[in-house]
Amino acid sequence: MVVVTGTDTGVGKTVATAAVAAAAQAAGLRVAVVKPGQTGTAEGGPTDIDVVTRLASPHTSRTLASYPEPLAPLAAARVAGMPPLELYEAVDAIRAEAEKHDLVLVEGAGGLLVPMGVRPSGEAWTVADLATALGAQTIVVSRAGLGTLNHTALTLEALDRRGVPAKVVLGAWPAEPELVHWANLTELVPHLVGAVPDGAGQMEPGVFRRSAPGWLTPALYGVLDDWRVWADEAG
Repeated sequence: MVVVTGTDTGVGKTVATAAVAAAAQAAGLRVAVVKPGQTGTAEGGPTDIDVVTRLASPHTSRTLASYPEPLAPLAAARVAGMPPLELYEAVDAIRAEAEKHDLVLVEGAGGLLVPMGVRPSGEAWTVADLATALGAQTIVVSRAGLGTLNHTALTLEALDRRGVPAKVVLGAWPAEPELVHWANLTELVPHLVGAVPDGAGQMEPGVFRRSAPGWLTPALYGVLDDWRVWADEAG
């Protein structure tokens, strides 16, 4: 089980999740993708699971709870007057998928400490709590540009304090990187296990699936094994 979180909303978690799913399936694994809490369904666009399914077509993809308003899942549940997602219901559902698959990717909502639902006690739980309860490794999807070093360091520190192992994927590497992007890449390389190109979510699915292993290191079932070579090609 691997939890995919982010430094913020809109950093590319969904496309990064799809890339890992595609690379893992290309490596012969049976993959499930689970979205515990989907919000903003009233807007009528594709859900995160819809995007992952289109791009990567995992063996199993499911959403545990959906809410109309584009808010944090717990807030969206309260606004809609709907039952919030209970932590151990989510844990049980994810573990059930783990029994049937080689890899389960769990995509969070927003950042690491966004309130997702409630515990049996009524207290809120976060993606960090879910990762801890599952004993899962975590992928932190980060921006490539200005501000990412602080946000990434804060997220990694919060996970480390909970004893949750984590690595970083850049969610949208620009087609024309500037000095700040290269400087951030250099700082993040010790933690980095992937870099997904900006606009990858708009690729034709077949191209996406063929390309995904080249964006990820072997730790995420990819073939990227030398960041200097990658940087020369990306530059």
